[in-house]
Amino acid sequence: MIRLTALPPSLPFHHPAALIATWFGAGLLRPAPGTWGTLFALPFAIAIGWAGGSWALLACSLAAFAGGIWAAGRYCQAAGKDDASEVVIDEVAAILLVLAALPMTPVAWGAGFLLFRFFDILKPWPIGTIERRFKGGFGVMIDDIAAALFAIFSFIFLDTLWLVLT
Repeated sequence: MIRLTALPPSLPFHHPAALIATWFGAGLLRPAPGTWGTLFALPFAIAIGWAGGSWALLACSLAAFAGGIWAAGRYCQAAGKDDASEVVIDEVAAILLVLAALPMTPVAWGAGFLLFRFFDILKPWPIGTIERRFKGGFGVMIDDIAAALFAIFSFIFLDTLWLVLT
């Protein structure tokens, strides 16, 4: 059953840090807030991709990353946690980066979504090390960018393998 997590008392929903960090409340959904945040980023990504292409997606990813450092840091400070699970702006920045690098097709974007969530959840080396090494808003954001890069390179590898084998 889907349920909502409460915000920290010192950070109301209308506060910009709460809106950005939770991607307008998507991160408050349970279970799997990271997956919800990634899913809720897709309509935005589709609109940006159609309107401006890969460069626009990359620009939005960079903007989400920069704003996310501040918002995630502020939210986690208010929540008293190093990496509050409600913070999903890191997933938003990362999936925008993944989609910017892939062909704009439903199959490629679906594969990109699955690969990103796989690496973000499992956190293989060095993603897990990066997550532990960096703190604050930057630390919240950077491990998801690493997971995005793993997803991109995995997609390229699998796509190339598919072309070679077929």
